[in-house]
Amino acid sequence: MEFIEGLFGIIGDLTWGQSLVPLLVVFGVFITALTGFVQFEFFRRMFRVLSKNNQSADPNVISARAALLISVGGRVGGGNIAGVAVAITLGGPGAVFWMWSIALVGMATSFVECSLAQLYKRRQPDGSFRGGPARSILHGLGENFRWLAVVYAVCLIAAFGLGFNAFQGNTVAGAVKDSLGIDRTITGGVLAVIAGFIVFGGIKRIAKVADIVVPVMATAYIAMALLVVVLNLTEVPAVLWSIIANAFGWEEAVGGGMGAAIANGLRRGLFSNEAGLGSAPNVAATADVRHPISQGITQSFSVFIDTMFICSCTAFIILLGDVYVPGAEGVDGIALTQQSLVSHLGGWTQYFLSFMILLFAFSSIIYNYYLGENALTVITKHPMAINVLRVVIIGIVFLGATAPGATSVFFFSDPMMGILALVNLVVIMMLLPTCLRILADFRKQLKEGIARPLFNPDDFADLDLDRAAWDGVAPPDAAVPKG
Repeated sequence: MEFIEGLFGIIGDLTWGQSLVPLLVVFGVFITALTGFVQFEFFRRMFRVLSKNNQSADPNVISARAALLISVGGRVGGGNIAGVAVAITLGGPGAVFWMWSIALVGMATSFVECSLAQLYKRRQPDGSFRGGPARSILHGLGENFRWLAVVYAVCLIAAFGLGFNAFQGNTVAGAVKDSLGIDRTITGGVLAVIAGFIVFGGIKRIAKVADIVVPVMATAYIAMALLVVVLNLTEVPAVLWSIIANAFGWEEAVGGGMGAAIANGLRRGLFSNEAGLGSAPNVAATADVRHPISQGITQSFSVFIDTMFICSCTAFIILLGDVYVPGAEGVDGIALTQQSLVSHLGGWTQYFLSFMILLFAFSSIIYNYYLGENALTVITKHPMAINVLRVVIIGIVFLGATAPGATSVFFFSDPMMGILALVNLVVIMMLLPTCLRILADFRKQLKEGIARPLFNPDDFADLDLDRAAWDGVAPPDAAVPKG
C-alpha cells in the first residue's frame, strides 16, 4: 500500500508539482493568441445564453443554457469557499489577482476544448448527445488513439466520479455537523438518497435540478458578498490596492512574496475553474446548439462566472473583514471564510454558509457523476454498467460523509486529475487547427450578417462527424442574414 501511495505521490509531484500548472498557463496564453483573443471578442455574446430563449423546444435535448448551469454547478464547489481562503492564507491578497488572471487565460482554453467536444459529439438513441475529450480523441485523432481515450476515461472516473464525490460528501457532512450539530450519518443518508434520485434520472433530470439549484446558490452567495461590500464600501479601494500591490511584490504579506502569490493564485484558480482539465467538455457536448463555437463561448462564460464572480465574492468577504491577518498563523480554509462572514453580518451567517456549501457540494456531486457516466460509455457498452456506477457513487457519497477518514483511500484523485489534464492538453493542441477552422466559419457567417451562425457538416466533409447530431438543428430560415 505504501508503494502505491508513493507511486501516486510521484505522479502528483510530476504533474501538479512540476509541469501541469506552467503548461496550463503557457498553453492558455498560446491558445489565446492563436484564437485572436476570443474571450474578449465574444464577451458580450456570452451573456445571451442567460436568456430563457435559449431553452430548447425539444424535451429530448439539453439547451445551451442548461449545459451552462450544469457546468457552473460543477465548477463552483468547495474551492470557491475553502480554496480561495487557502490561496489568500498561503499567497496573500495578491493571490486573488493571479486567480483573476488565470481565469481570463483559461476562458480561451475552455473555449477550445468545449468547441471540440461539441464538434465531435454523437447523438444517442433517445435524442440526447454524448461527447467530450474521449470522443474527440476517437473521432478527431482516430481509432489508433483509442488507448489514449481509455486512459482519459479511467482517470475521469477515478478522479471525479469516485474521489471527488467522496470529498464533497465529507465537506457537506462536516459543515452541517459543525454549524447545526447534525450527525454525519443523517446528513450522508439524506445526501445519498437525493443524489440517487437525480442520477438515476440521467442527464435530463440533472439539467432540471441544475436549472433550479445553480441560479439560487450563485445569486444568494453573490448577494451576500455584495452586502458585505456595501457595508464596507470605504475600505474597498484599500483592498483592491493590497491585491495589486501584493500581486507584483510591491508589498509583501506572506513569506515568499510575489512568488507565493503567483503560485497559490494560479494553482487554486485552475483547481476552481477547471479550464483545460478536460472535465467541463463532457457537459458542453450535451447541449443542442446551432454551431460548436456557440457552446465554446458559453463554457468560456462559465469560467468567468466561477472565478470573477464566485471566487471574488469569497475574496472580498475575507479581505474586507478583520479575521484575516496577513502572514499570521491561525484560522484558514473554510473556517476563515465562515468567521469572516460572521464578523461582518453576525452569527446567523454560519448557517447560511453551511447551506451554500450544501448546494455547492450537491451540484458538484451530480456533475461529477455525469462525468463518470460519460467516461464509462467509452470503456464499455454493457447496459448494466451505468446502473452499477450509479450505485457505487451513491455509496461513496455516503461513505465520504459518514466516515471522514475514508476519504484518505482516494489519495489517487489529484494525481489522476493531473494525468487527465495532461492528456486533455495534448488533445487540444493536436486538434487546435480543426477548432480554428470552425472558428473561422463562425466569424465568416457573422461578417456576412448572420446573427446566429449555423453549422453545416457538409463544409467539413473530411472530418469524422455525426451528421445526425447536426441535421435539423434549426428551422430552414434560421440562417437568413439580418436586414
